[in-house]
Amino acid sequence: MSTVTAFDVYVDRINRGEPLSADEIRELAVTPDILSLGMLADTVRRRLHETRATFLRVADVAFDNQAMLGQSPAAREIRLTGSPSTLAAAVAAVEAARAVAGDRKVAGFSWDDIARWSAGASTGQVLARLRQAGLDAIVDLPLDVIDDPRYAVESLKDAGFLQLRLTISKAPADARTPLLIRAAQLQDSAGAIHALNPLPLSLSTFRPTTGYEDVKMVALARLAAPNVPSIQVDWQRYGPKLAQVALTFGADDIDGVSASDEAPEGRRRAPRAEIERNIEAAGLLPVERDGWFNLLQS
Repeated sequence: MSTVTAFDVYVDRINRGEPLSADEIRELAVTPDILSLGMLADTVRRRLHETRATFLRVADVAFDNQAMLGQSPAAREIRLTGSPSTLAAAVAAVEAARAVAGDRKVAGFSWDDIARWSAGASTGQVLARLRQAGLDAIVDLPLDVIDDPRYAVESLKDAGFLQLRLTISKAPADARTPLLIRAAQLQDSAGAIHALNPLPLSLSTFRPTTGYEDVKMVALARLAAPNVPSIQVDWQRYGPKLAQVALTFGADDIDGVSASDEAPEGRRRAPRAEIERNIEAAGLLPVERDGWFNLLQS
């Protein structure tokens, strides 16, 4: 005699494309059965992406170091790092990046920067200037820091910034479940969200995350926000091993892969070869993409 478990019921609903409720997500957030949780998240991922896992090669360039812009030609996104003190400095950095980017995406800055530069102008005016300068995306929209995430999403959408990426700045694991549920609600109400990165951008020395917490958050993000196309893990921040395991717990996109083609330890250790090998080891098909989530030919 077989027993139908709650997980069996969830799998059946997920296969029918039915999202789980916020209350169900909160219940799953406290389950110790991480393997079953990962199985549920993987079911959502495979329904959305089949066996494909994408990765993006990024060139991180300090906004005030324009001499570095011509490097890393293999990058499909130029990501300006740092926080300019003024909007004029930000616009100049974007224009310099745009001049060498070609068809590559230019991204940079955070919503905190936008809010600071809006002190002497409206948010819409600040975003319009950055768009006119050639900025394609704001890098960080941290759900745990922004006072009004819906206003931020709507403002960016109105200014022509599409395919937004939501992030977590530093919220601990036990505070992130409501944020993941909020991400799904924002997508329902505003749209334009393409990716969600559920792991914190700032790692605390005093309260480091664990691999258990990290893959659990990835799985919860995939289950909480099936309407957000991609769940991301950062390759450089969390490393290849965690990224590989995350792919079996609902992640479908690896962000921040090095754009360097150097391989001092041999061809198989080059960044692109390593990411492709790790994705294949997770049982998935590696596909490089550009900054707009267009798939690239090998």
